[in-house]
Amino acid sequence: MEESENKNCSCIDKKLEKELKEILEKYTNSKDNLITILNEVQMKYGYIPQIAQSKISEYLQIPMAEIYGVITFYSRFTLKPKGKYAISVCLGTACFVNGSEKIMERLKQRLNIEEGETTPDGKFSIDSTRCVGACGIAPVFTVNGEVYGKATVKKLDEVLDSLQ
Repeated sequence: MEESENKNCSCIDKKLEKELKEILEKYTNSKDNLITILNEVQMKYGYIPQIAQSKISEYLQIPMAEIYGVITFYSRFTLKPKGKYAISVCLGTACFVNGSEKIMERLKQRLNIEEGETTPDGKFSIDSTRCVGACGIAPVFTVNGEVYGKATVKKLDEVLDSLQ
C-alpha cells in the first residue's frame, strides 16, 4: 500500500473510532444498552461494522460472540453495507399468495444479484422480509422503508427505472 493510501485509511479509522466513542458515551456501560447502541450504529452507518462490534464489546464488557449473536438474531441489523436503495420484498403469507415471489425473482433478474447482496456500484441491495404489516395491500415491497402496495412486476420495473 502506498503511503498516501495508508494515511487515508488511518484517517478513516480514526474518524470512525471517534464517532463510535461519541455514540458509546451517550450510554452507561450496562449490558442492557446493547440493542439501543446497535440500533444507533445501524442508523448511522447502515450496518454494524466489525470495528463497532469490537468497540461495543470493550465498552460493555460483552464477548464479541454475544454481540454477533444479537446482530444475526434480529433481522433489522446487518453486517454488510446496504445499497443506496435498500429494496425489501415481503414474503409473508398474504404477500406470497398474491405473487410476491414473482416480484422477488424479477428484482434479482433485473439487478443481477441475489437476496442479501448489493450491486457492485453500491446503488441497490435486495432483502426479503416476512411482514411489513400491510397485508391489506399485498403484495408489497419497500425501498428505503417506503411501502409500495398492490405491487406488480410492472410497478417494480417503473420504480427501478425512476431510481436509475
